[in-house]
Amino acid sequence: MSDLSLMDEVEERLGRLDIPFNALGLDPYGVSQSHVRRFMFLMGLFYRHYFRVRTYGLEHIPASGRVMIIGNHSGGLPVDGGMVLSSMFFDSDPPRWVHGMVEKFANNWPIVSQIFSRVGQFTGLPENAVRLLEDDRALMVFPEGARGIGKLYRDRYKLVRFGTGFMRLALQTGTPIVPVAFIGGEEALPTVYHMRTLAKLIRAPYVPVSSHLLPIPLPVECSLHYGRPLVFEGTGSEDDWVIQKYVEEVRDSIGVLLREGLAERGWEVPEWAGEHAEDPAWFKRGRS
Repeated sequence: MSDLSLMDEVEERLGRLDIPFNALGLDPYGVSQSHVRRFMFLMGLFYRHYFRVRTYGLEHIPASGRVMIIGNHSGGLPVDGGMVLSSMFFDSDPPRWVHGMVEKFANNWPIVSQIFSRVGQFTGLPENAVRLLEDDRALMVFPEGARGIGKLYRDRYKLVRFGTGFMRLALQTGTPIVPVAFIGGEEALPTVYHMRTLAKLIRAPYVPVSSHLLPIPLPVECSLHYGRPLVFEGTGSEDDWVIQKYVEEVRDSIGVLLREGLAERGWEVPEWAGEHAEDPAWFKRGRS
């Protein structure tokens, strides 16, 4: 596929998005049509040509209406989020736009935070999530947060503690949850060390150092595996133990997808793949 045909595809799919852009090319959340156009051209290059992502189970994503996409977080950099967004834009029919809940520390980076907001990736605040879901948007959440994406390569495909806020939001808004496993991110940027001093300077939880030293992911073929929707009954005001039980069910579903996806690709399946793990030591130190 030539770059020109990719831009044509972006333009055609952008025109079919169920987003109410006004005459200025903005939606009620400030999402910019022109920013989405450029962003998705870049994401398309990574999705189709660099990571060569194979996507399975997109039929589990409803064509319209509210939905939460909950996945494992891995790979040092948020490649997984970009590839989930790309799969919904390029391979879903009709295309859907996915709003991500961004870590709060990203607001410290002026240019990055502005770009994120213009393409609908907002700070992970409950009020933002509720409003998006009540407007029947698709919301992407990685409940492991920084402690998941910053895992070292030796802990690849372990699932650390999930936050519980996403489950209360799903119950409060009556939103189905679609689990997804992203495979390949750990190998694309095998993190072996964290630069803690630099991380403090830029107000980030960590700065990954890969085995190939450069902070650039390798062109490793990746895959996304979407599971069947999970629907939970409740109002979001349930006791903590009830919420935790539901969260564990989601985490277990992602673990199954991880193991099945790794085996299907013929990759080594670590004995701990998809298993629950404690928060990594570097994260605990950083929070103390």
